[in-house]
Amino acid sequence: MQFPWLSLLIFTPLIAGLVILALPAGRRDWIRGVAVIAASLDLLMSLLVYFRYDATVGDYQFIERVPWVPQLGISYYVGVDGFSLPLVLLGSVVVFCGVLISWRIEDRPREFFAFLMFLGTSVLGVFCSLDLFQLFFFFELAVFPKYLMIILWGYPKTREYGGMKLTLYLFAGSVIALVGALAIYFGSGLRTFDMLALEKAGFPLWFQQFWFPFVFLGFAVLGGIFPFYSWAPDGHVAAPTAVSMLLAGVEMKVGAFSALRAGIMLLPEGARYWAVWILVLATVNVVYGAFLAMTQTDFKYVIGFSSVSHMGLVLIGFATLSSQGLLGAGMQMFSHGIMTAMFFAVVGMVYDRTHIREISRLGGLFNKMPWAGIGFVIAGLVSMGMPGFSGFVAEFPVFMGAWRALPLVAVIAVIGILVTAGYILLVLRRVFFGKLPDFGEHVPDVSMLDKIAIGLLGFLMVVLGWFPSLLSTVVQSGVDRILVLLGGG
Repeated sequence: MQFPWLSLLIFTPLIAGLVILALPAGRRDWIRGVAVIAASLDLLMSLLVYFRYDATVGDYQFIERVPWVPQLGISYYVGVDGFSLPLVLLGSVVVFCGVLISWRIEDRPREFFAFLMFLGTSVLGVFCSLDLFQLFFFFELAVFPKYLMIILWGYPKTREYGGMKLTLYLFAGSVIALVGALAIYFGSGLRTFDMLALEKAGFPLWFQQFWFPFVFLGFAVLGGIFPFYSWAPDGHVAAPTAVSMLLAGVEMKVGAFSALRAGIMLLPEGARYWAVWILVLATVNVVYGAFLAMTQTDFKYVIGFSSVSHMGLVLIGFATLSSQGLLGAGMQMFSHGIMTAMFFAVVGMVYDRTHIREISRLGGLFNKMPWAGIGFVIAGLVSMGMPGFSGFVAEFPVFMGAWRALPLVAVIAVIGILVTAGYILLVLRRVFFGKLPDFGEHVPDVSMLDKIAIGLLGFLMVVLGWFPSLLSTVVQSGVDRILVLLGGG
């Protein structure tokens, strides 16, 4: 019997969260200790699974299956391929860094770290799911802790609005996707939620064209697709730092991945029919999101809209339905996840020490917080797609695929990249360089745990820039399988 690596990955945070809730509220060192041990174990296991995955074989590996509700065709069914495996690693990295960044949480740390662990289980469960019902189960598992973490520990001025807006948008999207998923279940005639079986169901052309928008757009709401993106900046900005890192770094990838897995891979002819419209919406994401980021005066809102813009590149890669575009989308999800986690971590460090997010009131912080400044520089270079960093090797295949599918999309999307360079350089100069404000003399440096998080995230962005095959070889094995479902791409 195969060792249950994926089950351990998924349920270690859940068990840790339950243990944390059982601890006395006053034992803060124990609470933090359990959280960091669980996050460390998950990170180590995800690395082990990643490097044990055989990309030359491809397909789904580390498969586990147990009947759950056999009368309805529901199983606990997990496995990873080359597309989902990097996202499992991404989730583990961001949860680990989120625990480190949140070490100084003093307000109800027991509940905070428990909810953070539950979010970790949710995202890892989605990425590993091979059963459509199970995917929905883990997808919805995150709603309650996300809402509570935002309204209890978020930015006081906007947390109730941001938390409620995020919850309502995502709930509406999941209901729409659920309608499409039920149509797939009943329309297949197989009476199973097994996604590998549903891929071979042979749905009629009209069925795929009609139901594809329900499934794809329902999940893509969480991916921030235009015009349903506005929950993202408001939700990210209202959330505490670790939750912002997870929302933008991982949860948006949950939405995009689910749209790919349940939409494109189960209804490939529907994807072909609607691909041009997805390209149009995603291109608006890239350009409009970048311009909105340029106009922001709040440090955190800049990063919130930047995430919307960069997720547009992922959706463009999906919509090309080509090898290059899908490869770029898979690499961009990992690269953007690490990059935006770094951005939100740095913004949180600045706010925790200055209690200011208004860009015009900041300045000269590189002298006081050099590690934070270096982290922002690295993430900024990735965001701009500079050679030598993970953003370049991820975005370049997306543009190749876009040019092949519709050259005008590639030309227009480049505008978003140019605007991105503008707002990143402006924010970098205004926040980290220039004259130090009067209050700046008393600003402390970031902690050692913050430096570890910055170092890990920065290391991944640089290493993948110089050795992209560490990621691209794995992702390509997943892309090849998607192309088979698409009839060759």
